[in-house]
Amino acid sequence: MSDRPSNDGPALVWFRDDLRLSDNPALDAAARSGRAVIALYVLDQTSPGSRPLGGAARWWLHHSLRSLAADLDGIGIPLVLRQGSALDEMLDVADRSGAAAVFWNRRYRPAEIAVDKAVMAALRKAGCDVSSFQANLLFEPWTVLTGAGQPFRVFTPFWKAARARGIARTPLPAPRPVSRRTCAPRSNSLADWALLPTRPDWAKEIASVWTPGETAAQARVAAFVDERLATYARDRDRPARAATSRLSPHLRFGEISPLQIWHAAGLRHDSAGLEKFLSELGWREFSWHLSYHFGDLEKRSFNPKFDRFPWRTDDAAFRLWARGQTGYPIVDAGMRQLWRTGWMHNRVRMIAASFLCKDLLIDWRRGEDWFWDTLVDADPANNPAGWQWVAGSGADAAPYFRVFNPVLQGEKFDPDGHYVREWVPELADLSPRWIHRPWEAPQPELARAGVRLGETYPVPIVDHNAARRRALGAFEALG
Repeated sequence: MSDRPSNDGPALVWFRDDLRLSDNPALDAAARSGRAVIALYVLDQTSPGSRPLGGAARWWLHHSLRSLAADLDGIGIPLVLRQGSALDEMLDVADRSGAAAVFWNRRYRPAEIAVDKAVMAALRKAGCDVSSFQANLLFEPWTVLTGAGQPFRVFTPFWKAARARGIARTPLPAPRPVSRRTCAPRSNSLADWALLPTRPDWAKEIASVWTPGETAAQARVAAFVDERLATYARDRDRPARAATSRLSPHLRFGEISPLQIWHAAGLRHDSAGLEKFLSELGWREFSWHLSYHFGDLEKRSFNPKFDRFPWRTDDAAFRLWARGQTGYPIVDAGMRQLWRTGWMHNRVRMIAASFLCKDLLIDWRRGEDWFWDTLVDADPANNPAGWQWVAGSGADAAPYFRVFNPVLQGEKFDPDGHYVREWVPELADLSPRWIHRPWEAPQPELARAGVRLGETYPVPIVDHNAARRRALGAFEALG
């Protein structure tokens, strides 16, 4: 790197999964340094351990970066976009800008930590000051441990220990406009990254449902706290109701921090749904702590005995599951909601995942990969941890004998069939009695509703009771 005026150079802020201005400790520190500030985002899909984003997440990232660039411009900070190795691009931008100090918020996956350590060492060798901050978790993973100093493997004691630590700080405001400006180095064009689908543009309905960006995230959390938090515990498992926060994609890309959500929700001390909602933030924390301590959750079973599990290879069945054509209405409704909107209700995620892993005996990794590609909130820790929980291979996993019955789950959580009617319209005229089990409906009822099994709607691709027995036998054989 070239010589530079180290005492007067600009501050460089490296953005990652923290695409926001408020409660951004790295950005806050850079703005308070008195230096000119340059922001950098690197689309790194080449570093060891990096996982290319799925299609839905790429769509979200495009719009989130566009929103971030506008917000940063409003306070006098340019956003530089680069694609390639994080180490190479960071060093190049730091060199060309004459950066004297670099700030970022910490990441927690082992591969990302390795990249950050390499970047930090190279920058410091070149004479840059480097500072990192806690921003995207409520608790640092190395601070919540058992009495023996080991990471927790069960959620309830983990969350009890985490809550006992208390929350250390309050959210930071967005920085004021910076007083000093500087010319930014060369930047890629966001359009040149081709993050958006074109032929075909399958994201039109996603765009009608979601608005990425910090402003939208703040509006969504305010609306949830005001309108739905009080009834969250009662209604959260009912997919036909707008009862959940739908903050997950905003949280995944860091358009809002968990601390901001915690404080916004915590203002409602009288809410019956508050503790349940906070525990959902706790499950996110638990997943990220597992990722930090154990790594590779998307690749290997947390419980190594599942490496011997006799998963089936059934591409035809997998395609029917992915397309929402299994013949089980609650599963099909969820898979179609996912494909069309980039999101699926959490209760239905568990039902759909259980069907793939236990009814079809297809490896949870195939399902996790499909969700990674189709979810706007595809989270590197939550997504694999959730799949492993359902499959039985994860930490604090559902016991192997817990096999979700898609009919009973549908009748319990969608008793009137409103969710199925919305996403499986070919069944819309069936009565609540039969909508979750159309293959058992009398022929006159099917004819009245215009349902022709095997033609307008598929017959079940597997008998659930027989599949459950098969799954239990396979699990028991593991010992």
